[in-house]
Amino acid sequence: MSQQRDQRDQQRSQQSGHDEHDVHDPDGVRLQKVLAGAGMGSRRACEELITRGRVRVDGKVVTELGVRVDTATAQVEVDGMLLQLDPTKVYLAMNKPRGYLSAMSDPEGRLTLADILDDRTEQGVRLFHVGRLDVDTEGLILLTNDGDLAHRLQHPSFEVPRTYVAEIHGPVERGIGKRLRDGVELEDGLAKADSFRLVDSAPGKAFVEIVLHEGRKHVVRRMLEEVGYPVIRLARTAIGPIQLGDLRPGVTRSLTREEVSSLRSAGPGSQPGARTPRPKGQRPVAKAPDRKGIQMVTGAARRTAASSKSTRAAKNAKAARTTRGGQQGGQQRGQQRNQQRGQGGR
Repeated sequence: MSQQRDQRDQQRSQQSGHDEHDVHDPDGVRLQKVLAGAGMGSRRACEELITRGRVRVDGKVVTELGVRVDTATAQVEVDGMLLQLDPTKVYLAMNKPRGYLSAMSDPEGRLTLADILDDRTEQGVRLFHVGRLDVDTEGLILLTNDGDLAHRLQHPSFEVPRTYVAEIHGPVERGIGKRLRDGVELEDGLAKADSFRLVDSAPGKAFVEIVLHEGRKHVVRRMLEEVGYPVIRLARTAIGPIQLGDLRPGVTRSLTREEVSSLRSAGPGSQPGARTPRPKGQRPVAKAPDRKGIQMVTGAARRTAASSKSTRAAKNAKAARTTRGGQQGGQQRGQQRNQQRGQGGR
């Protein structure tokens, strides 16, 4: 079937009668790299687009992989769609609310990421999301027009960690973390967590953090359910070194140059960095989504940190009182002994 499709594509390109070499610029960029940079997929997938005759440069069908083009002047189309080759790159972090599809459009008219974005898409910048979050999962998702970086962040070989906080029914039994780190068998193979810890607990519920570097569908929910803890609510709080921080649901912010650089080197062991202050100019969507969402889940971590801080402060205050009390008591006993010696001398 695939061979027949390739033959038809090649026949169409031959029937077009265009000279493929007219568009070649020896000083340009390889066409497959241009396509990947525009978000059309991995280099290999872009090579298939070319060899199947689905790519046109300045109106001419190109099927040779060695063709180079001038990105400043060339008009590149894939299946009739003109690509945006503007070298300006856009990198955004978004707090996706629950109820939104991880897509830029939906034929059924459901809410998508495009409903949250501002007029960047109207200015001709074609953004695409890096990976996906389930419609019922909230939290951090990245958007960009940098195809190379998107490929790096999504490809399993780079092992970029993703951090999630889940609300589950508690309490959590001992040994659950070890089971998840050792791996649980799912219907599509073994799944392992890089790390697992209890963030907070309350009567009948618990908040846990789980880190893993794979992106199989519903993998976090399926792993926790497999060990006996179905997920009530789930949020992604970090991708590699990039943290969700205090970004509100339905709001986006631009990544800093340092954050983009850290993503390019992200891999196994990369940890979320310090929270970056929210840049000016952010604005929520007109119809504000459920603001309880991510705050409810990630708020557990902040409450735990605050509780730990107050506990340490209380212990330090008690220790200080004990020390002062001991010093005062010693001074009083010394004064009494001196008085007794003075009375004996008289």
